[in-house]
Amino acid sequence: MKQKVIELLKHKNKTVPVLSFPSTQLLGISVKELISSAEMQVKGMQAIAEKCNVGASLNMMDLSVEAEAFGAKIRFYEDDIPTVEKGVIDDIAAAQNIVVPEIGAGRTGICIDGIKKAKQVITDIPVFCSVIGPYSLAGRLFDMTELMMECYDSPEDVEILLSKATDFIIRYIKAFKEAGADGVIMAEPAAGLLSPSLAKEFSMPFVKEIFNAVNSEDFIVCYHNCGDAAGDMLDMISQLDADIIHLGNAINLKKALETLPQDVIVMGNVNPVLFRTGTPGIIKADVQRVHDECSAYENFMISTGCDVPAASGWENINAYFEEVNRLYGV
Repeated sequence: MKQKVIELLKHKNKTVPVLSFPSTQLLGISVKELISSAEMQVKGMQAIAEKCNVGASLNMMDLSVEAEAFGAKIRFYEDDIPTVEKGVIDDIAAAQNIVVPEIGAGRTGICIDGIKKAKQVITDIPVFCSVIGPYSLAGRLFDMTELMMECYDSPEDVEILLSKATDFIIRYIKAFKEAGADGVIMAEPAAGLLSPSLAKEFSMPFVKEIFNAVNSEDFIVCYHNCGDAAGDMLDMISQLDADIIHLGNAINLKKALETLPQDVIVMGNVNPVLFRTGTPGIIKADVQRVHDECSAYENFMISTGCDVPAASGWENINAYFEEVNRLYGV
């Protein structure tokens, strides 16, 4: 294990949930304001780092940023995460005509600048950037349902699209590294919609290429998949050489821990929806559930199964940290 990973694992009470957008409540701003300003992103990261007992600071898991850089039409909301309204091609054969954008296009420059500024004020814990995975990006540049069909009908064109997505993601992560990021969380949830055979062909090789290009001793690589079929992909996921594997609540995390390498941190998978719909008692019960199922594994660290919704009550978020501290506090 890398030294930074070992340090994370030493302090399981310093949990690493995917927690960013609820910072808007602490700052008194909208989600739209947060995603549009490097300064606001830094303030949000700093506010969470100061308020919560976290082991790392994360920037936003906004899976529209990379697609916007390619020219996709994005729908913005005042108080919710942006979504891709329309991709950049209507026919998979047009993938060959897509121009890979420069780093800095769209909001990528804001996110990179945010990480650079965050490293100047958050100095006691690692700072992670977030990027989308190659298949998940390809689905947003084309159409998620159509892309799955074209994996059968036009695999060569799909691979062209994936190669262009991969090229951009590699350069984007390298820009984050140059800005000072200590690690990256790659979110590849759309691959969790694929059959294992399709995932093996159209997601895993491209993820592996990205990780090989950016991995280094001082940079933590985390793979996130909250798709329903992620549990059927564990053998492939274990071959990615990720330092951290972060899984959603759709799968049995205990079974995943039985399969995944013991020298990799496995994180998850408290239900993130409960932070918005539940109560402090419900949150604490789910934290207890995950702990009881998985705490016997030394490489397990409790986390949320995915991004905590922006509108989540802070009484629920506080309950999560209180329960983790009760279970792991020293």
